[in-house]
Amino acid sequence: MSFVLMDRTRHDRGMNRASLIPAGEATVVIRVATPADHDELSHLAALDSAPVVRGTVLVAQSDGRIRAAYSIEEDRAIADPFVPTAGLVELFHARTALLDGGRRASIRPRRRWARLAAVRS
Repeated sequence: MSFVLMDRTRHDRGMNRASLIPAGEATVVIRVATPADHDELSHLAALDSAPVVRGTVLVAQSDGRIRAAYSIEEDRAIADPFVPTAGLVELFHARTALLDGGRRASIRPRRRWARLAAVRS
């Protein structure tokens, strides 16, 4: 299908009002932190002059670097003060609000199964 054949006025209506996203913030990955993230989280905490987040931690990764982290149990975020991260922290709050709707345990299945296995042994 050729884009030349598409009627431009029908497909881009309303796009002139869309906010522009800076190229550096266009790709963000929200994921659960792993033990491999420990050094980067320690560095991030030092930059933020805050203690390292503990428990189940979500990280926001942009441009291959962790820019912000959020502990679900502590309800606390740390972020790179040299990069605009307020939007990333808002994403954490939105994500945890979804998790609080009955799906919160779904990001920690291995820990739960490990505890059950330890109890059964």
